[in-house]
Amino acid sequence: MSRIIAIVEDDTDQRENYSDALIAQGYIVQSYGNKSEALLGFARSLPDLVILDIMLENEMDGGFDICRELRQKSPQMPIIFLTARDNDIDRVSGLRLDAWDYITKPVNLQFLAERVSSLFRIAFSVQGDSTSSPALVLGDLEVNQNSMSIQWKGKLLSLTLTEFWLIETLARNPGHVKTYEVLMQTTRQSYVEKNTINGYVRRIRKKFKEIDDSFSKIQTVFGVGYRWQSDDGSVN
Repeated sequence: MSRIIAIVEDDTDQRENYSDALIAQGYIVQSYGNKSEALLGFARSLPDLVILDIMLENEMDGGFDICRELRQKSPQMPIIFLTARDNDIDRVSGLRLDAWDYITKPVNLQFLAERVSSLFRIAFSVQGDSTSSPALVLGDLEVNQNSMSIQWKGKLLSLTLTEFWLIETLARNPGHVKTYEVLMQTTRQSYVEKNTINGYVRRIRKKFKEIDDSFSKIQTVFGVGYRWQSDDGSVN
């Protein structure tokens, strides 16, 4: 069955160009020109992947608003921001909303099609991982791949999908250092810097500390990355 891609773009020519390029690759494309049309369409059914502009007609952050709505409905859906807004503040905002990628215009249509294909492969891989290893229990930590959820001392953490991936990666090999490069790949995002990873880890630690003030399992290895402290205190 062909995968369904939704494009939310207020420029008619650009929307049609993106649509034609993706249809040529065998995808089914649903196109929307503004925020209200898109939200009505997503209320009826969700696509497999969404491409969002940020500014939609007179709504400066319409794409960000749509992303928030979609994340409530589907934490695992691949979302790409495709926008002319080329600044670090918007990039960071998009990634904090758990978009899988942030691409600036103008975009090569072949590159766009390849990036979409790559994200679908990642999504398939994630689904495969959740089937093969549904649960990880490590002391007070419980990671459930099937529900993409994490509990600490029996209490559920409120996490974004990227935060889940980062914790799961750290906890898989307690005591082993996960370098910045490894953690960048874990996010499945094409634009990630060390400061982005540091920001994710700060927010993750804060969420654990909301449950347990004494939480200290995620250790910083300065200049290298992070590790999850093993129960016996050993490091690698």
